[in-house]
This record gives sequence, C-alpha cells and structure tokens, in this order.
Amino acid sequence: PAEPTMVLRLKFLNDTERLARVHPGDTVGALKRAYFPGQEQQVRLIYQGQLLRDDTQSLAALHLAHNSVLHCHISPHSPAPAPAGPHASTDPVHAALNVGSLMLPLFVLMLAVLWYFQLQYRHVFTATATTFLAGLTLLFSFMAFTMYRR
Repeated sequence: PAEPTMVLRLKFLNDTERLARVHPGDTVGALKRAYFPGQEQQVRLIYQGQLLRDDTQSLAALHLAHNSVLHCHISPHSPAPAPAGPHASTDPVHAALNVGSLMLPLFVLMLAVLWYFQLQYRHVFTATATTFLAGLTLLFSFMAFTMYRR
C-alpha cells in the first residue's frame, strides 16, 4: 500500500506560509530538495525550537503530524564553515557590534548605580521610587536567573 501523505506548513520570517505535501518516510533533505531546489544549503528548518540539522533524518522520526509548522529561514548566501576559535567571528563588523553580550553587565551596573544613589541620597528618593527600584531589581534578577540557568 502507498504511504499516506501529510501536509506540513512551511512558515517564513515574513509570516507567509507554504504548504508541503510529504510522506512520513521522507527525509529532511528530500523536503529541502523538493521545496527549495538549488537552495538546500541556505535553508534552515526549525521545528518546535530545534534546528533540523540532520538531512538524513526522516520526518516520522521527528514526530511531525499532519499540519505541523516548520519555520523556515533562508540565508542570502551559503553558510560558512564554523570558526576555529570559540569566540572567533568571520564578520568583523558583527563581532565589533555584539552589544547583546554587554546587556547583562550594563543592566547590573545601572541597578548598582541606582542603589548607590538611593543609599547615599535617601532624602531624594520617595517611597514610591524606592519600591519601584526594588521591584525592578527583583524582576531583573528573576529574568536573569531564568534566562541563564541552563
């Protein structure tokens, strides 16, 4: 008997969708070849937050159901091989402007300065401002611990 077909929803970054008719026995690579011919190396498929790296893995092994959503990212050029060093970057502009890694220390520094001023110039801070500062510190601490506890 013929293998049943199922429909997968390919969702792109601009919120457009494309329907893909596949068989559960098809591989991730076959899906890329069928729906992104010539762009297989540039296409990244993401299912439930996981990047599908293994092109030989079958769709059934991923537990994809009918109408499952695969998020698609198509890079404008072929991916470069991974850099040799742990923090090496092939793009000097991207490496120089990596502000994301500085956000946690920046927020900690801002909170420390605000707490210093609150303790040194207590008469300037109202009870509302102190309560807000304490709440902001608790919120930031909670967010930092949940994000970085991996």
